Amino acid sequence: MFRNVVFFGLMAVVLLFVVQNMQVVEFQFLVWNFALSRALMLFATLAVGIVAGWLLAYPKRHPSKQKDTRK
Repeated sequence: MFRNVVFFGLMAVVLLFVVQNMQVVEFQFLVWNFALSRALMLFATLAVGIVAGWLLAYPKRHPSKQKDTRK
């Protein structure tokens, strides 16, 4: 229950931050230039962070998927 409250509280803060940053800005990544809403870039960054965290935690949640090194 506490975890859900903290999660939704953090999502509300992120949503508020994104709504307040709707300006179109230009981003440069290596040799490419992008002009898009700062809100979209923030959501994309959040999504990449969530996926990265999920991928890093995957072996810990599923120990049966790891190789057996006890030979």
